Amino acid sequence: MQVLVTGADGRLGNRLVEALAARGHSVAGYDLSGMDITDWAAVEAAFDQAAPEVVVHCAAMTAVDRCAEEPDLALAVNGLGTQNIAQACQRVGATLAYISTNEVFDGRSNRAYLEYDRPTPINSYAYSKWVGEQVVRDLVARHMIVRTAWLYAHGGTNFVHAILRAAREGRPLRVVTNEVSSPTYAEDLANALAQLVERGRFGIYHLVNEGQVSRYGFARHVLDLAGYAETPVTPIALAEYPRASRPPEYAPLRNVAAARLGIRLRPWQEAAAAFIAAEGLRQA
Repeated sequence: MQVLVTGADGRLGNRLVEALAARGHSVAGYDLSGMDITDWAAVEAAFDQAAPEVVVHCAAMTAVDRCAEEPDLALAVNGLGTQNIAQACQRVGATLAYISTNEVFDGRSNRAYLEYDRPTPINSYAYSKWVGEQVVRDLVARHMIVRTAWLYAHGGTNFVHAILRAAREGRPLRVVTNEVSSPTYAEDLANALAQLVERGRFGIYHLVNEGQVSRYGFARHVLDLAGYAETPVTPIALAEYPRASRPPEYAPLRNVAAARLGIRLRPWQEAAAAFIAAEGLRQA
């Protein structure tokens, strides 16, 4: 297949380009310098050049607190930028896989969210991604909306890196207990996405490493895996951690739809162990 990946320099996009190419697909990856998704002319030109059969739209404004501070910019990128991508898919007849988030849910459920539960976003980032979902659903008949959560990847800085860096430096760790979701390793997500686009089965999917854990529990597990079992972690509530954006408290995702196609991600504990080993983050 001819596949176009937006956000190809991001933590998921770059791994997805590699995963698709390894499976024999012709992949064109675009980052912001190659295609500004808020610029229709740039999007149109990129699609003309790539002639995609499938588009995986990873590009997004993902700095959640910045989205809270600049909600109009978040909407312009995540909502209206996605509209440009959707209209370009219409124009060339391409399938669109859109990467969304667990944050489209309000966190008030008493169970993990399923694919067709009703989104009720409570922050600017979530609202902008939910707008993107609606645009994709309304404009592109052959679409996949793929929600994920708490993504961490090689390169750059993520929650795992931040926790272990603080432990190495002997800084106190205070981590939230009442924010719960499904930590997801970008390697696993990229491979699952590649399988999903090959199946050509449209709809809404939740692709996360299986299971759920609090931020505190995830931090404690990572520390123990990396050899910092003696490092203390102080449990705190979300209300004690001031930030611009309010995340949903309880928003784990459950993979039902993709699992019926045989696409599953391993438990989050196994994925975290694989990430730490690959990064060489265990204490000598």
